[in-house]
Amino acid sequence: MDNITHTLTAAALSQAGLNRKTRYATLALLIGSNLPDIDIVARLGGSAAYLNYHRGITHSILGVVTLGALLAATIYYLGRKASPPNKRSVPPLDGPWLLAICLISTAGHVLMDFTNAYGVRPFMPFSGRWYAWDIMFIFDPLLLAMLIVGLGLPAIFRLVSEEVGAQKTGFRRGAAFSLAGLVLLWGVRDFAHRRVLGMLDSHTYAEENPQRLGAFPSPANPFTWTGVVETASAYHLLPVSALDNDVDADRALVFHKAEDSPALDAAMKARTAVIFAGFARFLWRQAEETEDGFEVTLRDLRFYSPDEQRSGFTARIQLDKSLRVRSESFHFMGAPAR
Repeated sequence: MDNITHTLTAAALSQAGLNRKTRYATLALLIGSNLPDIDIVARLGGSAAYLNYHRGITHSILGVVTLGALLAATIYYLGRKASPPNKRSVPPLDGPWLLAICLISTAGHVLMDFTNAYGVRPFMPFSGRWYAWDIMFIFDPLLLAMLIVGLGLPAIFRLVSEEVGAQKTGFRRGAAFSLAGLVLLWGVRDFAHRRVLGMLDSHTYAEENPQRLGAFPSPANPFTWTGVVETASAYHLLPVSALDNDVDADRALVFHKAEDSPALDAAMKARTAVIFAGFARFLWRQAEETEDGFEVTLRDLRFYSPDEQRSGFTARIQLDKSLRVRSESFHFMGAPAR
């Protein structure tokens, strides 16, 4: 998920009651909810390096525990040296609760990232296998709106109460609303996801049976999905509504699989191609001969939009006529598919 959503979810957890458990609970939640994304430093090595390391060790079980413990130790150490709070309502610094809250924040970050199609690698460094729930878009406006409403309205009511001299309202109910909405949205999207997968699996595609299936969400509508079906000879992409009774397989956009060739074999040995192939779930390969040699294009069809005709997550390998790599690149937002 995006970092704004991570941050607002942490604020909701704090206001729901965790801020009453120990001093610095809110600070720990806000930092811990974004701490696993410290792997952003991999961007300094380029897009391919970032793809290779992002959501790796820092998003694993080992990473969650390590980062949470380090955060708790740091805040506890600095908190012990800080002056005591001025307000009596502030709870005392509690080491065990602080550790628990830091672990909740880092684990919550990974759980939210697990819900989208990008996925996480929870068993790093022992296994690099990706896991993804595939129910949430990486930026979900509906979830963000619920968090803003749940946290924002109580703040407005509190300002009004102060102005009219009434008793100040709290944030707890609004935070509970936001967190309940999050869980409800997950449930609705999971139901829709399972329904879409069932409809996709009930068809043949160009007289071939499905070998693998995927259903990937749209940014706003929890009932609108993009289906990806792999058969023996091609990938089929089609829009699917969970509110419909069936899918129209004839509307599928077909990506025929390329036959193995020396150019493809040579390109797949390039560093960028190796990284991308380890990440891509529905890898579609193209090889085109050019004046200088060959251009090999790799796409992960999870991130292809049939409506926008754009192909996110695209790698390109340029080969000379002797099949040596001339250049290699990877882009999260690919150019329009050709």
